[in-house]
Amino acid sequence: MRLSWRLLPLLCLVAHSWAADFPGSADLDELPRFPQAEITDYRQEHVAERLYPQDSLRRIGGQLRMDQQVTADGMLTAITYRLPDHHSGLDAFTAAREHLLAEGAELLYWCEGRDCGSSSLWANSIFGKSTLYGPEGNQAYLLARLAEPPERLVALYAITRGNGRPYLQVERLEPGAALGELLPTAGTLLRQLREAGELQLPRLPAEPLADWSALLARTLRMDSALRVTLSGEGAEAWRDALVAEGVRALRIEVDPSSEPGLVVRRLR
Repeated sequence: MRLSWRLLPLLCLVAHSWAADFPGSADLDELPRFPQAEITDYRQEHVAERLYPQDSLRRIGGQLRMDQQVTADGMLTAITYRLPDHHSGLDAFTAAREHLLAEGAELLYWCEGRDCGSSSLWANSIFGKSTLYGPEGNQAYLLARLAEPPERLVALYAITRGNGRPYLQVERLEPGAALGELLPTAGTLLRQLREAGELQLPRLPAEPLADWSALLARTLRMDSALRVTLSGEGAEAWRDALVAEGVRALRIEVDPSSEPGLVVRRLR
């Protein structure tokens, strides 16, 4: 009896944490829950069109503006997490991003802080949740593609509101039709190179693709001091393609290997 009384507070705490979740909600199989987070809203439905930006958001002439976007139909699962107060939205965002990359996700767009544009537009125009509005310096957004069957898009939006309350919005879209070729932005690739030190591009063939050659060249031109090593079975051919796109040869080294795909590593 004495042991039961000691366990009672712990059992109550566990029961409270589950009871706090939105009725009928569940975490995504692709993404573990951030510790002590609670689901405050949950929605699952088929959508005829879901738009995910690949650009900073702004409003011009009363219209939402972005240079790139991904649009698809399919089954949408949207989850809003209220995070523990002793963490920021960026803490949960970083943990989720690192997990997705470890699982082989391809990042299509990634921004943080004021680089994302208007928090009000992200909260209200993209995710339709005013609770996600906060200072623009406290936000982060990511769009990733899980190409392994079944194909999926995963979007993350993190915010720490002005009152200090942190939230993470997580969405998964299971498209009704194949998405086809989706290119990340050059800024996203550069951010990955700076943060992780490398780009894993396992689906690129040994023979360079024109659109990817141009994209990687734009990425390297965004930081003229950046030097990289290319590895993979087509590394030499990719180096030649980048030089043909105007990247100085001295900025690119080659580490020949028989591995499929292409790996771009930052030289320190």
